[in-house]
Amino acid sequence: MRSRDTSVYLGPNLYALFRVIRMTVELGELEKWPTGKLGEAFTSPLLEALPNLAEHGCSYGEPGGFVRRLCEDEGTWLGHVFEHVAIELQNVAGGDVTFGKTRSIPDEPGTYTVVYEYEEQDVGLEAGKLAMKLICSLLPEALRPERSVPHDFDFEEELSTFIRFAQRRALGPSTASLVKAAEERDIPFLRLNRYSLVQLGHGKYQQRIQATITSQTHHIGVEIASDKEETNQILGDLGLPVARQRLVYSEDDAVRAAERIGYPVVVKPLNANHGRGCSTNLGSSKEVRVAYGAAREHARSVLVESFISGFDHRMLVVNGELVAVAQRVPGHVVGDGEHTIEQLVEIANEDPRRGIGHEKVLTKLEFDHQARRLLEQRGLTKDSVPEKGEAVWLRTTGNLSTGGTATDVTDSVHPDNRQMAVRAAEAVGLDVAGVDFLTTDISRSFTETGGAICEVNAAPGFRMHVAPSEGEARDVAGAVMDMLFPPGTPSRIPIASITGTNGKTTTVRMTAHIFKMARHSVGVATTDGVYINGHQTVAGDLTGPVAARMVLRDPSVDVAVLETARGGLLKRGMGYRRCNVGAVLNVAADHLGLRGIDTVEQLAQVKRIVIETAKDTAVLNADDPLCLKMAAYSDAEHLCYVTMNPRHPLVREHIRAGGCAVVLEEGIHGHRIDIHESGAHMPLLWTNEIPATLDGKAMHNVQNAMFAAAITYRMGVSLDDVRQGLKTFDTTWFQAPGRMNIFDEHPFKVILDYGHNPAAVRSMVELVDRMDVHGRRLVVLAAPGDRRDEDIAEIARHCAGHFDHYVLRRDDSLRGRGPDEVPKLLEANLLDAGVAADQIDLVPDEQQAMDAALSMASSDDLLLAFGDNIDRCWRQITEFSPAKKTERKASTVQQEAAPALAPALDLGDQVLVHDDRGVHLQREVEAGDD
Repeated sequence: MRSRDTSVYLGPNLYALFRVIRMTVELGELEKWPTGKLGEAFTSPLLEALPNLAEHGCSYGEPGGFVRRLCEDEGTWLGHVFEHVAIELQNVAGGDVTFGKTRSIPDEPGTYTVVYEYEEQDVGLEAGKLAMKLICSLLPEALRPERSVPHDFDFEEELSTFIRFAQRRALGPSTASLVKAAEERDIPFLRLNRYSLVQLGHGKYQQRIQATITSQTHHIGVEIASDKEETNQILGDLGLPVARQRLVYSEDDAVRAAERIGYPVVVKPLNANHGRGCSTNLGSSKEVRVAYGAAREHARSVLVESFISGFDHRMLVVNGELVAVAQRVPGHVVGDGEHTIEQLVEIANEDPRRGIGHEKVLTKLEFDHQARRLLEQRGLTKDSVPEKGEAVWLRTTGNLSTGGTATDVTDSVHPDNRQMAVRAAEAVGLDVAGVDFLTTDISRSFTETGGAICEVNAAPGFRMHVAPSEGEARDVAGAVMDMLFPPGTPSRIPIASITGTNGKTTTVRMTAHIFKMARHSVGVATTDGVYINGHQTVAGDLTGPVAARMVLRDPSVDVAVLETARGGLLKRGMGYRRCNVGAVLNVAADHLGLRGIDTVEQLAQVKRIVIETAKDTAVLNADDPLCLKMAAYSDAEHLCYVTMNPRHPLVREHIRAGGCAVVLEEGIHGHRIDIHESGAHMPLLWTNEIPATLDGKAMHNVQNAMFAAAITYRMGVSLDDVRQGLKTFDTTWFQAPGRMNIFDEHPFKVILDYGHNPAAVRSMVELVDRMDVHGRRLVVLAAPGDRRDEDIAEIARHCAGHFDHYVLRRDDSLRGRGPDEVPKLLEANLLDAGVAADQIDLVPDEQQAMDAALSMASSDDLLLAFGDNIDRCWRQITEFSPAKKTERKASTVQQEAAPALAPALDLGDQVLVHDDRGVHLQREVEAGDD
C-alpha cells in the first residue's frame, strides 16, 4: 500500500469547491483484503487509536456510519479507510474537516483516487503520511508492505509529534477568531506567511492583520505601548489612575526604587508581554533582587512599580469602544488533602481544555522560577500536600498564556471604569488595545476603589474573551471586522474568470482593455504574465491559482480579469472561492490524454468549475452543446448566453423570458453585436468597427468580442464604455502578442498566431480563406508533441487544400516525441489529404522553418505562421530583410554552380535544396542528384 502521486488544491477544483488533497493510493495485494476479511484484529485497534472514527457518518449520513462500513460482512477497502483516518487525524490536531471521497480508478485494479479536505496544507499532507503508517502498522505482518512502517513505530508518540507539528502551523487563537469572523461576514482572506500575517479582502479593499495588530494600528501607538514607563507617564499626565513607577538598570537601583515607592512592589521587564518575567507583591529587598534577575532575562531595562491590590482585569477596547472585560485569575491548584502539588498540577493539566501555548482555551500549568518562589514564600515544595480547599498559587499574574483562567465580567463594569479604559486606549493611540486594570471591584468606580492601570497592550490576546473559562463568550473579533469593514462597505473586488479551449487570452485582454478604458485599475493574469494596470509585473504562463492570488493581493487593483486554464485547474484548483462572472468560451479537443482527461466531456467538466463558482453571472457559449449543459450546474443569479446564430431557439426563448444574451445579428452592413436583457434590445456595434476582427472577417475574434462585451456589461460597465473599448482594441503585438498579429511591412503579409490545437488552427484557416490574397498562401505548421496522434492528424486535415505551400516544423520542446516525429506526422496526413509532395517542406527547427518560409514568400503572398516561441518568431518576422533574402539566394546559386562541392557529398547526407523561391526542401542526398 502506497501513495503514488499527490495534488494539493488551493480552492475550487474537480472534486470539491473548497480546499482538498488528492492522492492516488495503490493497494497492491491488499485489494484482496477488505476490512471484513481483516477482521477485528485490524478494526479494533484502529478504533482504539482513533475513537472518534465512530462519529464519522460516511455514506450512511449519521454517526456510526463508517464503523458500520468497517464491520459489514465484506467491509470496506483500505483506500476508503485511509481517507477517514487522514480526516480524523487533522481533527485530533484541532482542525475541523469532514469531507472525503474515495473512488476506484477504472482499468487499474487496486488503485484508488482518495480526496480529503484540509485546513492547512502541510498539516493535511502530514496527516496523509501518518494515516498510511498507522494503517500499515495494524496489518498482519505477512501483509504489511515492505518498509512501510519503521520497526520502532509508536503511534501515540507519532500522534503527539503530529499534534505539535499542526499547532506550530495553525493560526493562533486571536488570529483564528478574526479569520472566523471574516468568513462569517463573507470577507475573503489570504494567509501571507506561515505565521499570523493575514490579508482580509481583495485588491484595493484589503486590510491586513498580524495577530490583533491591524492595518489601522499606528506604529507610534505600538511603540508607546511597548514602553511601559512612557505609557505610565502619558496616562498619569491625563489624570488616569496608574501605579507609581521607576525605570531601573541594576539590582541596587531596583532595591532603591522599591524603597522609595514603598513595599509591596511589582518588578517587570520594560517591554515584555504575556506576563513573562513579571513578579508581584514583593515585600523585601531579597525578593526584589531575585525578581530583577528574572525580569532581566526578558529585557535590558526593568520597571519597579507600586503593587496595587485587587483583581486583575483585561479590558478590551476596539475602535474607541469597550467590547469585553475579563477577570483573570492566576494559575493555581486547589488542594484535596490527598495529592501533592505536583500531582495536582498533573491532574489540572489533564483537563482537555488545557494545551501547550495557545493551542487550546487554557494553557497547561508548569513549574518555573515564579512558581518555585511563590511556594517558597509559603514554605511549600511541589511535594507538599495542601489541605482540602486550599488554593496554591503558581503565578501572580492572570495571563492565560501562563496557566491562568478568565471569567467574563463585561456586563458588570462601572461606567467610570468603561470610560477610563477607552481614554487610556485613545491616549496611547491604539485601535485595538488591552487595558490591564487592577481593582477590588470592577462594578464600582475606580475613584472609590483606588484601582490603577498597570499596562496598555498592543496586539492583545482574544482567547480570554472568545472562550472564557466562565461567563459569556464575546464576539470581539466581530468588533474588529466591523471596524476594518464597516457594514455596507465592500471587501471584494469584482472578479471575471474566463476559460475555454480557444480565445481565452484574447478575450481576457479585450475584457481588461474595456475595463481600463472605463477608468478601472485592472489586474490581469494570462498566458504571458501578470499585468497590473497595463504593466507586466511578472512574465510567464500564469493562469493558475498563484497568479490569481498575485492579482488579488495587489492593493491598487479594483477589478480582476483572470484567465483560468485547464492545467491550473487540474494541478492546483482555483486561487479564490468564487468569481462574480464566470465565462466558458468553448470546449474542444486539446491536451487530451493528460492528467486523466481523455475526452472532451471530461475536459468540459474541468472547465465547468468556473461556472460552478460564478456568483452573479455565468456566461456560456450557446453554440457549443458542451457549454450549454453547464447551465444546469450554475448557482449564479443570472445566465447570459452568447450566440452567433440569431435564430438559436433556446436563446430566443431565454430572451423572451427576460434573460440576458449577446447575439450576432445579420444586417445589410454585415454583422452587428446586440445585447438583450429584461426585454430590452440594445444594439452595441457593427463587427467591422472592431479592429481585432479585421473588418469582420476574423469570426473567432468576433466571438471573443461578444464574450468580452457580455462579461463587462454584466459587471456594470456602460454600453458606451464597452463600445469604446472594443473599438480601440486591435491584435497588434503590443495588445495581443501571439494572437493573430499581422505584419505587412514586407512586400508580403505575415500573420503570426499561437494556435496549437485543431479548433484554433481551423479558425485561422477560415480567416485566411476570407481574406483577399493576390499571391500565394503559405503556412508554417506545427503541433505540440504531447498531443495525441489523432489531434495532430486533425490539424493537418484542417490545413490541407487551403495553402499553396506548407513548411512543417516542431516545437522547441519535444514533449516525448522524436526530433522530426511531429512534422513527419503532419506530412503523412497532408499527403493522405491530397496535398502534393512538392508543396511540402520539412524544416524541423522553428527558427530555420520561419526563415525558410519568409525567404520563399514573394510580393502579395500571405504567410500564416503558427509559432511556439512567439517572441523569437515575431523578432524574426519584423527583422527579416528581403534584401538579405536576395543576397542569400545569389550566394546559393553561386555555391550550387561550383563543381568543387559535388565530390564532398555522399549518399544520405542532409542537404537544403534551393530553387528560385528560396529554401525548398531539407532532405537526404539520393542517387541521381547532380
